[in-house]
Amino acid sequence: MEVKVNRKNKPSTEDELLLLSKQELVDKIKQLEAHNTQLKSIVQKNLKTDNGASGKCRKKRPFDFSKCHKRHILLRFYYLGWDYQGFAAQEDSIETIEHHLFAALAKVCLIESRETSNYNRCGRTDKGVSAFHQVVSLDVRSKIAPEEDQLSAASLNDELDYCAMLNRVLPEEIRCVAWMPMVNPRYSARFDCRSRTYRYFFPRGDLNLEAMREACAQFVGTHDFRNFCKMDVANGVVSFVRSIEHMAIHPSQADSHGDQSYDMLFVELRAKAFLWHQVRCIMAVLLLVGQDREQPTIVRELLDVKSNPCKPQYSMASDVPLNLYDCQFNEKGSEGAEAPGESDLRDWIYSEDDLRRTIVDLQSLWTQQSVKTTMMREMLATLSSVLKERFDSKDPISSQADSLTLGVRSREYCPLLERQRCESLENRIEHYTKKRRIEVSNKSITEESEPREDEYERGKTVAST
Repeated sequence: MEVKVNRKNKPSTEDELLLLSKQELVDKIKQLEAHNTQLKSIVQKNLKTDNGASGKCRKKRPFDFSKCHKRHILLRFYYLGWDYQGFAAQEDSIETIEHHLFAALAKVCLIESRETSNYNRCGRTDKGVSAFHQVVSLDVRSKIAPEEDQLSAASLNDELDYCAMLNRVLPEEIRCVAWMPMVNPRYSARFDCRSRTYRYFFPRGDLNLEAMREACAQFVGTHDFRNFCKMDVANGVVSFVRSIEHMAIHPSQADSHGDQSYDMLFVELRAKAFLWHQVRCIMAVLLLVGQDREQPTIVRELLDVKSNPCKPQYSMASDVPLNLYDCQFNEKGSEGAEAPGESDLRDWIYSEDDLRRTIVDLQSLWTQQSVKTTMMREMLATLSSVLKERFDSKDPISSQADSLTLGVRSREYCPLLERQRCESLENRIEHYTKKRRIEVSNKSITEESEPREDEYERGKTVAST
């Protein structure tokens, strides 16, 4: 089927509001109140900035981009997203990675505007999610004229130090690591990404790792993941078939005290495209398997959408441990290179001085966080010793991973397949069609076709929106 999303920019009419249920009206009021609070916060921040800068700065002479050369590049950077509202820029918040990235690009005059920069992003991570290998493609200012050999060693050595320029003005949680010169001006960090790899970090605790590994194996392959994501039908997403190429559990770091329950591990998932909240939903179920609350076969049962067409109600796993860890790109761009048969990709360009400064900056952040965790680890060791000596406790407490499952924990666990179910996909499509949010035609689409977007690129998964 073909789905068209009707975007409403104008306010709802009185007749439209009267058609809403009581719960829908309550949700709408909450949304408006939250939006109003965020706007007030932004206005206050802008007022403070304007008041602080008034009378202290002279009018800056506009940069003349018409006299500058340009080149198309891939830019690689990392960020710690725990305190940010996600990667993508938002109208009601400046606390996004993309906002700070474009503010830095404009401040050092590498671009004139986002609209004219030929910009694409590889992944759109959600609130609280980090990235070690985020990549964007864009046109930036260059010292080398297009008629010259922009890929020669001499040209690359003389080029602007993009990473150093941006790192001087970016927040400390965001750092550019490397850049890649591109011949093909249509090469896209989004559309020409071959696969994306996410890592989800977690402590061993008392988790049953063998059961988790058995469950991981069942996720690999092409499946309908509607029971392992947040269905975003309102934005036109009606196909939930995705292919996971690889999923496994790996060790990360051993505990310094020798207590295996404090060892850190990670689940690694690789695919071309993911659904909205897919990884966090997968991890929520995987942690339930590790806690022996569910059998590994629950994965196969939930992937069987004919037997279980409606998603059981469960909370997602925490966003903090999730990391967009790697991205692999096609040798040739989807639009084709200027030189037939030649790869569009080049080597990433690193600067030793920039890399050293970046490592020092990251070590500083690590030190601050590591000191805190070390203090808590020493406290835990002392309290565990007191519990063992005073109360002759022989059963160690190993509930480290429990806090990664969000939501209220009930005293008695209710198995997933016995829980209340969410609405079916068909009911959601019917609901949003009646509200005229989407228009559905009978034109067939191939469910197995791979979309060209990442986990959080919503609303563009199916044909037309």
